[in-house]
Parts: sequence; C-alpha cells; structure tokens
Amino acid sequence: MNDYKPKSFWKRPEGITGAIFLGGLLVGGGYLLTTFATQILALISTTLGLAVALVALAAIIYMVLDPKTRALVGYMYKSVMRWFTGLFVQIDPIGILKSYIDDLESNLSKMNKQISKLRGQMHKLKEVIVNNQKSIQSNLSLANKAKQANKRNMVILKSRKAGRLKESNMKLEDLYKKMEIMYRVLTKMHENSEILKEDVKDQVMVKEQERKAIHASHGAMKSAMNIIAGNKDQRYMFDMALEAIADDVSQKVGEMEQFMDMSANFMDSVDLQNGIFEEEGLKMLEKWENEGISKILGTEKEELLLQANNEKDVLDLNQPTKQRQKEVAHTNQYDSLFD
Repeated sequence: MNDYKPKSFWKRPEGITGAIFLGGLLVGGGYLLTTFATQILALISTTLGLAVALVALAAIIYMVLDPKTRALVGYMYKSVMRWFTGLFVQIDPIGILKSYIDDLESNLSKMNKQISKLRGQMHKLKEVIVNNQKSIQSNLSLANKAKQANKRNMVILKSRKAGRLKESNMKLEDLYKKMEIMYRVLTKMHENSEILKEDVKDQVMVKEQERKAIHASHGAMKSAMNIIAGNKDQRYMFDMALEAIADDVSQKVGEMEQFMDMSANFMDSVDLQNGIFEEEGLKMLEKWENEGISKILGTEKEELLLQANNEKDVLDLNQPTKQRQKEVAHTNQYDSLFD
C-alpha cells in the first residue's frame, strides 16, 4: 500500500459526475443571478434580506476556512456523487474484480488456443528449415560432382541454389527464434495468469463478506467523523486496498491482451509456404523485448529472453502446456495489502 497511489476523486468516474454537477450548479446559479438580479438586489436592500445574505456569506467563508467543516462537506459531496454514479457505472471494487475474473478466464481460453496454433506453426517452420538444410547439402554435393566433371554451368546453378536456400534459412531461423520467444512468453503468461485468477478469486470470496461487515459497522457518519478527526478510516482503507488490487489486475489483463493481439497479428502475417512474414510484427516484438519489466511476468521476462537466446536451452515443443498448480502453502500475492 505504501507504493500504491490512489486516483484522486476528480480522476474517478464519480469525479467526472461531480465535475458535471458542479458545472451545472455554476451555470444554473449564473442564470438565476442574471435572470432575477433585480429581485435579488431588492431583497438585499431590506434589513432582513441583508441579514440572511450576511449569514449565508459567513457560513460559506467559515466552511472554506475551517478544515474540519470543509472535510465534512467534501466527504458528503463525494459520497453522494459516488452513490449517484454507482447507479449507472460499475464502481464497486468487488464487482470490478469479478469482471476481471471473467476476463482472465476468457483470455486463458484464448491463450491456450493461441499457444497450440503457434506450436503448430513452429513445427512446420522447423520442418521447412530442416528440409532446406538437406537441400543445401544435396545441392552442394551435386555442385562438387559437377566441378569434378568440369560442368561449369551445373556448378554455378547448384551453388547459387544452395546460396539462396542458405540465405532463406537464415531468415527462417531468425523467425523461429522470435516465435520461440513468443511461445515462451505466452506459456509463462498463461502459467502466471492461472495463479493470478485464483488469487483474485480467493480475495473476492474472502473480502466480499468482510467488506459488507466493515461497511455495516462503519457507517457513513462514523467514516465522516474519522476523516474530520484526521484518523484513518477502516472502511476507506479497506476499499483502497481493493482498488489497488483492481488497478494491478487491470494492468496485468491489459498487458496480457496486448501481447496476445500482437502475437496473433504476427502469426496471421506469416506465410510459411512462401517464406513470407511482415517485418512490422518482428519490430513490435523487439519493442516489447526492450521495454521495462513486465507486470505479469516480473523478473521472469529477462530469464525468458535469455533462455530463448541460449542455444543450449532447447525448447521442447512436444511438452504439453504447463498447468501451474498452487502450492499448499501458497501466499496470496495481495494479502499484504490488508496488513
């Protein structure tokens, strides 16, 4: 929680509602002042009207200058805007987390299919590379025999063909390396996302009832008094911890979907039969490689890139996708937020 910086009220959905409401008040107030200016001046000119205006002005000045009154009015205003916004937009952190669980389950299913498709393409590509290597050796052998038989045209023909195949294989091997990175990342993302989904599910199951109990025992007035007194409100801190989880899961789901879209577009651009693939897809992958630490992979991102570039660490495509199981003593990655 020390590293988490909650969004300000004005950057939240209820803040937008609040800004619109304030704008409406200002416009409405301005309209009333201009429309009934004569009547208002006539009222203020009377002793009673002047007294009422002075009392109202004093109340406004007191509210602006007194921090406790300002905090109370601000809390009440925010609470009303949050309640009103909640009628139209999902702002309950538990509800948001439940929607992210659905997104994770959907993405995991799509990712499984994508991994299978990528594995199939890599098998085909490996076969093309191996066949090209055999063809290179065959053409070089024929060129050597033609040279011994003094068949100059045949030597040139077979040598050039071997050269073209060798050049093609260099590109295909580079493509295979990029596919290997993609495969390793997708499988690791799938593995980590399984744990993420279970951790979020556990938090929702436990914290949903706990939140109801806290909200029941810490009513709006008690929360307001805590805020006025400058104390940490348990209800507010609990909801902030849930929002921190929602923000973190949001970023991880976003990164997951972004990488899936990138890899899907790249795979769709590959034509193995003709040895064609779009350079743009490779550039996008290289950009991802050079970006900072991944939210969903953490420090494992660097390890995956090192493994993919290590010739001794051969990827076994026949190995089934690893289904990561939670350890018996597994610590939920979000438990510390509620300490």
